[in-house]
Amino acid sequence: MNERKVFPDRFKGQVVLITGAADGLGKAIAKRIAAEGGALALFDLNEALLDQFADELRADNMNVKTYVVDISDEEKVQRGYDAVMSDFGRIDAAIHSAGIVGPTSTPILSVSKQDFEKVCKVNLTGSFLVTKYAVSQMVTAGYGRILLIASIAGKEGNPGMVPYSASKAGVIGLVKSVAKEYATAGITINGLAPAVIRIAMNASTSPEQLAYMTAKIPMSRLGEPEEIAAMAAFIISSENSFSTGFIFDASGGRATY
Repeated sequence: MNERKVFPDRFKGQVVLITGAADGLGKAIAKRIAAEGGALALFDLNEALLDQFADELRADNMNVKTYVVDISDEEKVQRGYDAVMSDFGRIDAAIHSAGIVGPTSTPILSVSKQDFEKVCKVNLTGSFLVTKYAVSQMVTAGYGRILLIASIAGKEGNPGMVPYSASKAGVIGLVKSVAKEYATAGITINGLAPAVIRIAMNASTSPEQLAYMTAKIPMSRLGEPEEIAAMAAFIISSENSFSTGFIFDASGGRATY
């Protein structure tokens, strides 16, 4: 993959909150934002992995603070946001990348209610809470950028992945609804719908399910985390000022709308 151009001062003076930042897409996005001058507030449940990543960033003189937050728990999300405001005094952008896959290669008749609710609690309720508390801080400032990581599964549905597909469809609906509520408030709320990306989260996906998803990509390859990070950086930048309520495509040609 060709090295991507970095804009060193694009986020200078800004604070960007990223969930699911210890690994996967969140980690790749955090690296990109830090390289472009942003201060980072990183949320994750995996404290050890999060601290390890933060140490790597600090070794390169990046401004980063970490917070152990369960994004499906409203009280913990609220406390996390309060801590970020106490530490930084502002939140200019929030990127919600935390999520789980749940059952794969599993028809609905074999999906338990418990598994369905668990996936929706993390992927959809988590998106709701991260958005709610980001907006509550940004509306006072009169500026903000929110990006929720959705999925091509939320647009088209993946058979054998009902909980995941349904939860990500909900994320898309959330983006479109809340964006309209704050369209005149200086806050943009967008989504990004990747196809299957080469990250650790997909390591637990069954080979049959992974092969099915990859076969549907016209580019005939997996996406790379750095490709998603480059798109995310633009979406939450100040120059992206006339897009809100939109689901950006990062699917190698799979998306049909």
